Amino acid sequence: MTTVALIGHGYWGPNLLRNYMDIPDVNLKWVCDLRPAVLDRAQRRYPTVRTTTSVDDVLRDPEVDAVLIATPIATHYQLGKAALLAGKHAFVEKPLTSSTAQCADLTALAAQQNLTLMVGHTFTYSPPVRKVKELIDSGELGEVRFVTMQRVNLGLHQKDVSVIWDLAAHDMAILDYWLGEMPGIVCSLGRDCMRDGIPDVAFLSLQYRSGVVAMVQVSWLSPVKLRRTVVVGDRKMLVYDDTQPVEKVKVFDHGAQFREPESFAEFEMVYRTGDIVSPKIDNAEPLRLEAEHFLHCVGCGDDPLTNGEMGRRVVAVLEAADASLHEGAPKTVLLPNLPSAMVVVPAPDSHPAADPGLIVPA
Repeated sequence: MTTVALIGHGYWGPNLLRNYMDIPDVNLKWVCDLRPAVLDRAQRRYPTVRTTTSVDDVLRDPEVDAVLIATPIATHYQLGKAALLAGKHAFVEKPLTSSTAQCADLTALAAQQNLTLMVGHTFTYSPPVRKVKELIDSGELGEVRFVTMQRVNLGLHQKDVSVIWDLAAHDMAILDYWLGEMPGIVCSLGRDCMRDGIPDVAFLSLQYRSGVVAMVQVSWLSPVKLRRTVVVGDRKMLVYDDTQPVEKVKVFDHGAQFREPESFAEFEMVYRTGDIVSPKIDNAEPLRLEAEHFLHCVGCGDDPLTNGEMGRRVVAVLEAADASLHEGAPKTVLLPNLPSAMVVVPAPDSHPAADPGLIVPA
């Protein structure tokens, strides 16, 4: 039996609570939040759960093995560090922290304490995303040439972070998982349409040393919700649409080939249009798979798929995109070709700051 505690019961916390309460051999003992009304709702739904407004109640409880942190980004580092120092395994929602230096500190501390540190990059555990990874690794698509991603909707504006840190974090984690490398160049453009200093639309261009290029569009201002990705290989192409109830992944046996001209005037491009196949994909909830993976790592000591190092790589790209965006003009940020080393891009003055109403250790 693993005893866990949830810190933060806002937008995403209830989803974590629901999944962990439904897993056998798990005792979710505590829910911690600063808002008594929120705690009352949690306890009415799950009467066996204890509630508190003090993080100390959770961290001082010797029965608690692991802590789930689902609070605003600015608090992740403080809470994650406090949990690890208290001898608790830590699951931290994405992104891991608001700087690569903080990510590296938490990763080193977890290793020193022999504890599990895992980041909540939920899409990495999504069956359609894993199917795409399988198709890429098997070579069915051939050499990946480029990727385009759209993650837009209307609403859910955040008050303390930009759309890059909120939505693009998902896509950076997916690309990291699929491609197995960090981009060498990051360039972003965007603007703050609704609130000064908090960009709500952004376009990110990424170039990888392998030759792959990617374009990512994120926005809180769209008349429709889009979660659409296109991956183009030199053999086949695919579309991954997470808004579809079925057939979320479609593989197109389509392509084009340039024939070298035999004369000066000759130019020929040969196009191929073949079958469209939608592979069978498990319907399991990604959050449930993520939770089970965290509990497995806590119990067995295995390194999580979305570990602290992966979290640091994602934050490094977000920092680079943020730095490019806040220059006020198109700018590329070259990331070092050191995927396991520290990557630090100075954050702008408007970087997310701590909110006095957030949960922090006493």
